Amino acid sequence: MVTSDPVADMLTRIRNALMAGHAQVDIPSSKLKMEIARILAEEGYIESYASDESGTFPSIVIKLKYYGTRRERRPVITNIQRISKPGRRIYKGRDELPRVLSGTGIAIVTTPLGVMTADQARRQRVGGEVLCYVW
Repeated sequence: MVTSDPVADMLTRIRNALMAGHAQVDIPSSKLKMEIARILAEEGYIESYASDESGTFPSIVIKLKYYGTRRERRPVITNIQRISKPGRRIYKGRDELPRVLSGTGIAIVTTPLGVMTADQARRQRVGGEVLCYVW
C-alpha cells in the first residue's frame, strides 16, 4: 500500500496500538522511520525497536512502553503529533526550534547532520524540518 505521508502513517500506527494496549506494533521500514524509532528509544518513549527482514517487505517491530500496574497501566507516550506535512513543510532555524511543553516533551527534527531532537539540534547549532512532537 502506497501512502502519501509514511511518517504520519507510522505515528498513527503507534498511537492506535497504544490506545488498544498492544505490546508491539509492526511498521513498514524506511531509513527515516528507523531514525525516528531510534530517537524514541533513546529518549525512553518506547522499550525497543528492531528491523525484521523475514517477510516480503522489511518492517520495524516497535515494543511499546507502559507504566503502572496491570489494571492502571498507562502508555508512556501521552500524545504524538505530526507537524511538518507533505502539503506544508515546517522549517525552523536554530534559534526558532520549539520546546514542547516547556521541555517535558521532545520535537524530532531532520537537519543536515541527521535526524535528532530539537535539544540536540540546538546544541549542534543547526535548524531543520520539524517532523513531530512527542510527549
